[in-house]
Amino acid sequence: MYFNNRKQRHTWRFSWHLLFVFFIILATACLVFGAFFEAGQFRSTAILIAKILYSLGGLVAVYAILLLLNESILGLKVNTEKLDNTVEMLSRGNNLLAQVSQASRLSDTAKEIVYRDSEQMELGEATLTKLHQHDFDDADAMIAAMAKHPKYQNLSERLKLKADKFRSATEEGRVNQIIAHINELFDQKLWIQAAAQIDNLMRNFPYSEKAKTMPGRLQERKDRHKRQLLADWDMAVRNKETDRSLEILKELDLYLTPAEALALQESASSVFKTKLHNLGVEFSVAVTENNWKKAMETGRHIVQNFPNSRMAAEIRSKMDILQERSKQTKKTEQND
Repeated sequence: MYFNNRKQRHTWRFSWHLLFVFFIILATACLVFGAFFEAGQFRSTAILIAKILYSLGGLVAVYAILLLLNESILGLKVNTEKLDNTVEMLSRGNNLLAQVSQASRLSDTAKEIVYRDSEQMELGEATLTKLHQHDFDDADAMIAAMAKHPKYQNLSERLKLKADKFRSATEEGRVNQIIAHINELFDQKLWIQAAAQIDNLMRNFPYSEKAKTMPGRLQERKDRHKRQLLADWDMAVRNKETDRSLEILKELDLYLTPAEALALQESASSVFKTKLHNLGVEFSVAVTENNWKKAMETGRHIVQNFPNSRMAAEIRSKMDILQERSKQTKKTEQND
């Protein structure tokens, strides 16, 4: 059973309570009424009706409890999906912080190239959200504002075409357009954005059967991608592709349950040990060859990605010496 808002849920609960109370009061009234008669047909009939009403009241109570449990399960499922999206959002936030940290060493031109695609995607999603919510004035204002900036002109033109098409469509046509956009987000593995668009779709078109299927399709696509990642992980581990395994594991971590993560712990530990060993060899070779720049880069990578390892602790204790020798090498190269 699907409830559009909290008010409907409260009304539903209250109505079942009233029905239960009605049966109990009616049954009690029958018993009281039957008590005024001597043992006979009227009293037996009143008692029989009272028993039937009590039974109906009990059935109503059981049915109401089952529906309440069903609603609780649905609510738990929704909260679980929101928690998954929150975890994914936090992970993306950590990745973004890493990008920001890396971008702080880039030129302004390089930064613009790095952030251009993500910036345009966010602007496009914000505009389409307004459009799909039927906030046409806000959507038009955002498109007009983007049109004033040369780097957003192509984006504004594409969004204007979508806005015109959406505005002139029937209700079913609008639902189909939104679903088509959600499918594009599915293809790009943008689950958070897809979930937001699905929430808007179901809120604005609560009676659409197509809209009601979208939460299930979102979970289906996520599960399918998860299965593909697990297959890729297994293949990469079998082929001893360490770097590829770590890349897959980083993405796979967003989808794993605690039990699944525990099941992969042994193979993941083996991959991490192999990667750490390879980095240790690179670091040793760089130090042996007095390639202090390479040694610094490899050492920082070890400390950052394997902070609790013994190797990271040893490198951390020698980091001042590495920095000093790296500076000396840089000065020598500049003088030459």
